[in-house]
Amino acid sequence: MPRSATTPAPIPAPTRAPAAPRSGPSPQARGMAALLVTVTIWAAFALSARALSASSLLPADAALLRFGVPLLVLAPALWRRRRRIAAVRPAAALKIACGAGVPFFLAAMYGGSLTSAAFVGSIVPGMVPLFVSALMVAAGRGLPRGTQAAGLALITAGVAALVWRYVVPVDTDVLAGAGLLLLASGLWALYTVGLKEVDLDPVGSIGLLCLPSFAAIALLVLTGVLPTGLASAAPTDIVLFLVVQGLGVGLCAGLLYAYAIRRLGAERSSAVGSLSPVLVVVLAVPLLDESPTLAVLVGVPLITAGVVLANRRPRT
Repeated sequence: MPRSATTPAPIPAPTRAPAAPRSGPSPQARGMAALLVTVTIWAAFALSARALSASSLLPADAALLRFGVPLLVLAPALWRRRRRIAAVRPAAALKIACGAGVPFFLAAMYGGSLTSAAFVGSIVPGMVPLFVSALMVAAGRGLPRGTQAAGLALITAGVAALVWRYVVPVDTDVLAGAGLLLLASGLWALYTVGLKEVDLDPVGSIGLLCLPSFAAIALLVLTGVLPTGLASAAPTDIVLFLVVQGLGVGLCAGLLYAYAIRRLGAERSSAVGSLSPVLVVVLAVPLLDESPTLAVLVGVPLITAGVVLANRRPRT
């Protein structure tokens, strides 16, 4: 049929230019890089917990830096999220504030001052899967099975290997420190469960943790309950803990770990994160002049393998 003079000719579809090849690392490579930095920061936390006993800072001073620096850096972003933070249920907010706030921090710091970096790096993160499983069982989720149960058994055996030599003969300082580290690990498990109950992004979660924690530690210092030596502390110690605890643990670790989970998945991130105890033992030799004992050489690999198995999801 002939086309009329008023009928417009069809417009040819535009041809798309070939997509330019992506430059730079892949999302998986960026996620792995973020995770490796996070593991290094976790190791630095364990090393700083042990180094605090030899520094001019007191635990309260380190806590002020740990919770105050993220609040200062993230102040504008936290102000924009103030309504969502205030809307969090009190029970979930209490789990987060206690689980990773002042009680956890003081337990980890005092426990580290009585033991070693290997104890902090192994017991605190290593026992978390066991405590989380206990909380899940208490909530009626059922007992762990298969590789998860085997992983929890290896974690228990690894911790027992670490502390056994201090039971006979009894070393009260080390056992008390190990007990504080177990308390810190249980509190961190409570924090892990609490994070699942809130609808906040990583920045909001950091604010929910640091706001009440900084207020609590500041109140304890101002009332004289906890002593402080921040005014007379050595500048090098202040800078070290500001970088490691404030910027590293308080700010970067939370943001980078959340990014790594989104890129790699929780299972793969947990498996790589289990290398933190090994890294702590390796770095403690040149940095803190700690020599790994036979108990450490046996216990740390058991805990690492147990964390890997405990974080594996059963295939269906």
